[in-house]
Amino acid sequence: QVQLVESGGGLVQAGGSLRLSCAASGRTFSRYAMGWFRQAPGKEREFVAAISKSDSPYYADSVKGRFTISRDNAKNTVYLQMNSLKPEDTAVYFCAAGEGLGFLLVADFGSWGQGTQVTVSS
Repeated sequence: QVQLVESGGGLVQAGGSLRLSCAASGRTFSRYAMGWFRQAPGKEREFVAAISKSDSPYYADSVKGRFTISRDNAKNTVYLQMNSLKPEDTAVYFCAAGEGLGFLLVADFGSWGQGTQVTVSS
């Protein structure tokens, strides 16, 4: 298991940008696929973006073209750059790490951060 700590959330107006960071503990960060999920009040946790061990990015259709996921293995950190934010992006955003082959489902990830709130005002 790896310990994950998210940062960078906050309040932003629609059309604005935020950059989330997720710092991971341990020396084997490069062996994990990393993902970002979000959960709005009353809704299930949903996939936002993931980056594989080989640095291939994947995005939910709802954020494609607006969000960019990246990782810096030297800093044990994964980022989520969020541009053109919309009110419907409002949620708690969670960082996750997974050691298996899959990286699109909640069940694919064994380690989770505590979450960071993102609020987009209209």
